[in-house]
Amino acid sequence: MAYDRVALMDLIRAKALEFGDFTLASGKKASFYLDCRKVTLDPSGANLIGQGMLELMADNYPDAVGGMAIGADPITGAIVTLSGQSDRPLRGFIVRKEAKQHGKGQAVEGPVSAGDRVVIVEDVVTTGGSALLAIDQAVAAGLQVIGALTIIDRQAGGAEAFAAKGVPLKSLFTIAEFGL
Repeated sequence: MAYDRVALMDLIRAKALEFGDFTLASGKKASFYLDCRKVTLDPSGANLIGQGMLELMADNYPDAVGGMAIGADPITGAIVTLSGQSDRPLRGFIVRKEAKQHGKGQAVEGPVSAGDRVVIVEDVVTTGGSALLAIDQAVAAGLQVIGALTIIDRQAGGAEAFAAKGVPLKSLFTIAEFGL
């Protein structure tokens, strides 16, 4: 299955885009909400997102991908699964908001090691808050963050916040492409 950008946009419009009065994780108010879990946990959506993100990374392929638990987990799974079906397999990892208080007490879980080149994935970026926290946790674990990917950039300061950390953000879509 090849990446079909139009099919993914249609799926997002049909399953994830809702209108009303919402308060976003950033605290900002919005007249629309993107519940991308309805797409990242859909079989067609997972495949399309994984394929699209693999294309975005083609010129600067990392060792691993991951992001903040829970939202990034299905994206990571899709990318890792699809990459494993190619000649360029990637590893995945999960970033916790806080390190576990038991076991090894790690904030970053998965088959990654200090020095690995990684990309942080996220479903929707507004201000970038959770993905920026994931970057901080990954760096603290010794990982080299070479970029960040999102399904949709709401164009509300997130890309600038990533740039200020020296991490380029690429997106499959901007909110402007949805006419919003």
